[in-house]
Amino acid sequence: MSKFLKYFLMFFLLVGLTGNILAADEADLHLEKMTDLGAALFFDVNLSQARTQSCATCHDPARAFTDYRDSGVSAAASLGGDLLSLGDRNAPTISYAALTPEFHINAEGEFEGGMFLDGREANLAGQAGGPPLNPIEMAFPSKEAVIARLLESQTYESAFKSLFGEEIFADVDAAYKAMTESIAAFEKTEFFSPFDSKYDRYLRGEYELSREEELGMTLFFSEQFTNCNQCHQLNTLPGSERETFTNYLFHNIGTPVNKVLREANGLGAEYIDNGLLENPQVNDPAQAGKFKVPTLRNVAITAPYMHNGVFQDLKTVVLFYNKFNTRNDSAQINPETGDVWGEPEVAENISITELESAPALDERRINALVAFMRLLTDRRYEPLIE
Repeated sequence: MSKFLKYFLMFFLLVGLTGNILAADEADLHLEKMTDLGAALFFDVNLSQARTQSCATCHDPARAFTDYRDSGVSAAASLGGDLLSLGDRNAPTISYAALTPEFHINAEGEFEGGMFLDGREANLAGQAGGPPLNPIEMAFPSKEAVIARLLESQTYESAFKSLFGEEIFADVDAAYKAMTESIAAFEKTEFFSPFDSKYDRYLRGEYELSREEELGMTLFFSEQFTNCNQCHQLNTLPGSERETFTNYLFHNIGTPVNKVLREANGLGAEYIDNGLLENPQVNDPAQAGKFKVPTLRNVAITAPYMHNGVFQDLKTVVLFYNKFNTRNDSAQINPETGDVWGEPEVAENISITELESAPALDERRINALVAFMRLLTDRRYEPLIE
């Protein structure tokens, strides 16, 4: 049985059962490996206080590990486990997240890597430990409450003791860490990072590009005609295998407020999301408004876009970037609203040098770039765009 099929079967077994902690037992799961335990935890709604939400709820494997539920704000942000609370940021994909470097300051003095859009957790395990204790997500009051929930399941109790030692539950912090590390181990599997898109197959000589796709690829990797690869290319040379299409740095690109979301979640017009400056490890005002550059893997099926889900269409995103490089009046209009692009939420610290470093794009080149980004869709999701 392939790993993909195995984990999808586990997903359907767990979500198809009634929402009690015996789900793992009733599914007759054998959690002999850390990745298997992580998979069971990832799909288990009992890891939320109200038994309504799993990791897979906001990171749905059927939609490239993003949240496509209609929460009343066009999927811009996720509902919490109480099915009422609403966040302020779009749930990022965890496709290829395992390749993200830990949060650090690089040799150029720039903040790089980390989990969440502001890099506040160093790695996958840290990220996995956040939602269960977040009051507007899974909403457990404490680590002790999470571990008590795990111990309602004999399957989990046996698996933890087998994998981490008989005394693992004697120390709540150790048990919680074991839980997060198990989820992280699952997220490091090929199930999340298969590198089997048409682009990857093209590199292996297994797919022939259309003329539009080839133009889009040429434009994307060209420093003369676009600025895409300044932020969305990790490897030095175009055509390198295992490209994640992000350099993991942080930028403020002048994204406007998602007013619909702000009205729905009650934060109001005065609230400002300062991005990287919200990270407890960062206290430099020059980082306000910056967010981590996202991967473009599976970008064609992970709408809505930007950190707050303010844009619904991938072409709109390209047009938003293009507005920085054209004086054409029509380029200053958001095609989704018919109005001018909104003002930046944080007007300071905008990466103007990078944004204005390319010539204006015509319609043909804009469409070609979109066609290229569609190539970055994992094979199992290709029916969603075809």
